[in-house]
Amino acid sequence: MEPSPKDGESAAAAEPSRPSSGVVVQVREKKGPLRAAIPYMPFPVAVICLFLNTFVPGLGTFVSAFTVLCGARTDLPDRHMCCVFWLNIAAALIQILTAIVMVGWIMSIFWGMDMVILASKYS
Repeated sequence: MEPSPKDGESAAAAEPSRPSSGVVVQVREKKGPLRAAIPYMPFPVAVICLFLNTFVPGLGTFVSAFTVLCGARTDLPDRHMCCVFWLNIAAALIQILTAIVMVGWIMSIFWGMDMVILASKYS
């Protein structure tokens, strides 16, 4: 005779354990063209760009645009180097022009943080 579950136990706990069939889920962040144009820079350069973006909105992003011309890779491999350069210049201009309402300044700081995160992941 099989023992019945006690008062504190559930019926599922009394059943023998079965192998669970798991589903593997992969999450990928989809980046827009401006965000995907952030270059993978050496860590010290990324920290300098973050510092510049913190105190002068858009300046670090402007400097990072020139690292693309020096061969820094981005998440836009199918685009030409000059196109990625101009995307970074556009991001810097957006940050500079909207800094007067604090949106650009906040965007600039987050942009610099993304540069440091990318540099630390892929250095």
